[in-house]
Amino acid sequence: MPRIYLYDIAHGRSGDKGDTSNVCVFARKREYYEIIKREVTPENLKEYFGDMVKGDIIRYEVESLGGMNFVMHHALGGGATMSLRLDSLGKSMGSAVMRMKVHVSDEELQSLLDSGVKLMPFEQTAD
Repeated sequence: MPRIYLYDIAHGRSGDKGDTSNVCVFARKREYYEIIKREVTPENLKEYFGDMVKGDIIRYEVESLGGMNFVMHHALGGGATMSLRLDSLGKSMGSAVMRMKVHVSDEELQSLLDSGVKLMPFEQTAD
């Protein structure tokens, strides 16, 4: 199954409060929302971030806006004043989420290409 960067079909915003990071993901077009909803799950994000996010990830869907908000608990190494991380704020987590590779069907990929989406290249690896 082909994979694309989430950035190709979504944009987002992120922030933090203490040791909690939140990332909002919005579909660039309405028809991309279902792909994002299917592929960007709390479980997939937890796997993607690995040990970096130690707590639960909760997804809040806002279908009317074609987006969702992910709240990641214990995700910033203690927070801005406690963490020894180079970037202890949640801003960079939004960029990291946009670099997540998501699966699309052959039909979805062809539809994206037919609609003129310019996909960011990356080296495909076996799953």
